[in-house]
Amino acid sequence: MSPSITRARREPFGAWIRLGDDTLVALDHRRADRLGLPPATFPPGHVSAPLEVHVAVTARCPVDCSGCYQSATTDGAHVPLTQLRKTLRELHASGVFTVAFGGGEPLLRDDLGELADEARSLGLTPVVTTSGYGLTPARARALRSFAQVNVSHDGVLGGYEAVRGFDGVAVAERAIATLRAQGVAVGVNHVLTRQNVHGLSATVDHVRSLGARELQLLRYKPAGRAASLDYLARRLTPAQCDALGETLRSLSPTLGDGFSVRVDCALVPLVSGALPDAAMLERFGVFGCEAGGHLGSVRRDGSAGGCSFDDAPGDEGIAAFRAFVAAPPEPCASCPLRRVCRGGCKVVSRHLGHGFSSDPECPRVIAFHAVSASP
Repeated sequence: MSPSITRARREPFGAWIRLGDDTLVALDHRRADRLGLPPATFPPGHVSAPLEVHVAVTARCPVDCSGCYQSATTDGAHVPLTQLRKTLRELHASGVFTVAFGGGEPLLRDDLGELADEARSLGLTPVVTTSGYGLTPARARALRSFAQVNVSHDGVLGGYEAVRGFDGVAVAERAIATLRAQGVAVGVNHVLTRQNVHGLSATVDHVRSLGARELQLLRYKPAGRAASLDYLARRLTPAQCDALGETLRSLSPTLGDGFSVRVDCALVPLVSGALPDAAMLERFGVFGCEAGGHLGSVRRDGSAGGCSFDDAPGDEGIAAFRAFVAAPPEPCASCPLRRVCRGGCKVVSRHLGHGFSSDPECPRVIAFHAVSASP
């Protein structure tokens, strides 16, 4: 039996549809018409709503990760439930498909399961990221409305402690086991730094053995407590970036049988030297920075942003993301990966003093400026 359609949104290219198994599918006009989706007209300059929005639900966390992008604290405030309900209604009305709850530590909210239930009732697909602290079997059962719960696990071989400043491996792995025992789909978020990238293959094998169905690789970004001089000591080295493409290819034998590895949009420029074919990346669903496009965020104060790491002012920041993608400078303007990479991470470029510009850590950008500077 084919999955049912739970949500649909017409687009200038055709439509997006959400299936009953939470799969998101793009359709051309012919297929959208065959499904009987109501036609729509779009004014000049139409900008579609994001497909996914990250919503901050708390500034509180029981631990003090050295690289926390939200600078969460043990006494941070929860976002009021009334505000979050209003946000969910607004996201539903705008046509958003997925809402990703983050913190702080979302598990510190007793109403987290209630928020997921409310999102489902509106036709939104909820997901959440957690460290696992405070998770009990009863709490896990309350999270069954989430399409997936991602547990932060930054690696074996000492990788977790190297990234976060404390060893939370046991907590993360207990959370994975608890969620699986309660029938909750589990993924793993893995932040890559120069201190843990060497253990990536071992980490992939390990989290797969624990029952995670997905590993999401995330770039270490200079936001929150990570926006310090320490960032320069934790970001991947140029040599590690050069090797990253081959490292990812080496993971291929571990994939399949319900397990996958996803690449954070901000990592795409770092592997651009090893993955020169944009068409190939598109076939595998690999895309760069979607901030202000398919991706959006709602901050703790209720304001909108391009992504959860970005602190640029509301509409102004979102407009800046879109303007860059529409007309990037060189070398992005003539890069064969432009339509996929979208210029890299603006959180990185702004932190390093380059403003909304080409990602200064991209190997192609580094090579371009090296040639430009040569006599």
